[in-house]
Amino acid sequence: QVQLVESGGGLVHPGGSLRLSCAASGFTFSSYGMTWYRQTPGKERELVASISSAGGSTNYADSVKGRFTISRDNAKNTLYLQMNNLKPEDTAVYYCRAWLGLWGQGTQVTVSS
Repeated sequence: QVQLVESGGGLVHPGGSLRLSCAASGFTFSSYGMTWYRQTPGKERELVASISSAGGSTNYADSVKGRFTISRDNAKNTLYLQMNNLKPEDTAVYYCRAWLGLWGQGTQVTVSS
């Protein structure tokens, strides 16, 4: 089955950290770039970070530069997003997307004291 499954979301205090995972199956993961997006109610989905198929090129939204790190393990067919120094404005549902047009179901991240 062709799918992406996110995990690792949850509730964290401001300044805390989380690592999101996105497990891919049913397609050749190593052939596609990947992107993390996030969305809050009433707002458009926002690009957070992207990574090329081999992992050699990354791109970040200005709002997360220096705090978030995107990475991938092609041997494990898994994409990651390490999120440090989290802020309340990072609260959102986080989605992974493969550049073949496939989306995951999302995982909720809530940053609150």
